[in-house]
Amino acid sequence: MRKLKVGMLSFAHGHAFSYLYELMRMPNVEVVGIADRDRERVSAVLEQYKLPYFSDYRELIGSDVEAVIICSENAYHTEMAVEAARQGKHILCEKPLGIGIPEMDQMIREAKANGVQLMTAFPCRFVPAVVEAKKAIDKGEIGKVVAIRGTNRGTKPAEPWFTNKELSGGGAVLDHTVHVTDLMNWFMSDSRVCEVYALAETLYHDIDVDDAGMVHMRYDNGVIAVLDPSWSRPKSYPTWGDVTMEIVGTEGSISVDCFKQSFDLYRDEVMKANWSYFGDSMDHYMLKAFVDAIFSDSPVPVSGEDGKLSAVVALAAYNSAALGQPVKL
Repeated sequence: MRKLKVGMLSFAHGHAFSYLYELMRMPNVEVVGIADRDRERVSAVLEQYKLPYFSDYRELIGSDVEAVIICSENAYHTEMAVEAARQGKHILCEKPLGIGIPEMDQMIREAKANGVQLMTAFPCRFVPAVVEAKKAIDKGEIGKVVAIRGTNRGTKPAEPWFTNKELSGGGAVLDHTVHVTDLMNWFMSDSRVCEVYALAETLYHDIDVDDAGMVHMRYDNGVIAVLDPSWSRPKSYPTWGDVTMEIVGTEGSISVDCFKQSFDLYRDEVMKANWSYFGDSMDHYMLKAFVDAIFSDSPVPVSGEDGKLSAVVALAAYNSAALGQPVKL
């Protein structure tokens, strides 16, 4: 069996640990190395999986690796993706795709120019409840969609770089808006967000970026959407957060809770209840879709353009919050 040679570029984003776990279980994938400037950050997985280590991501990209998974700080997504594209490596990039429109355009342009796949890491697209909601909407089971209400409320990320704007590009509004906006965009098919009105504040933590917000969107087909992307969950919350949506149509509605498949777990060592998820792994299905697209030479299901569309909404939200008024896209 031919195996796709994959390299991991940075573990700054915690999703990298789950991605590596899933990749190591795939019979048609060979993880050939991990690149991270901070060896201590990856020391445990290097020891666990006995993988080669690269202090410079360029060395890993320059090897015989065929595809890379970028989980660096947001500010480094572009340079890593561009380097990988220019060397003919396929790319799965953690969200947000970039922290500026020119940078995202460059990533998309370089991938196309060099004939490689560029996929944005939006695992929520692969949650069974979301997939079924998309099917129901496309079949017209709730009539014409008129409004969507969503949440992506979580705890403040533990990694310090998330609250350093130079590295993250923003706080909760950027971090959490992109996930659910991508789902909304997917549900809306060819319609696009044409107007954004948002609030962004720092209410819950003593940090230099926003941790609270409300993002209102208007699609060009008239659909209204609103999203709470705040880091509003306390440390004692049973899990890191939530991803929910209520899609309202002219003939019915659909409620989606991406992490509903869980049970309560009580452990004295943590002194709080935990939600233990037992449903299908969205990370597994996302990574499988990426690998399958490369093997079949077919378009990835969540493109760089998709990643840009949702990030543009988050960036517009900051602009709206600064101006105190809606902004057009």
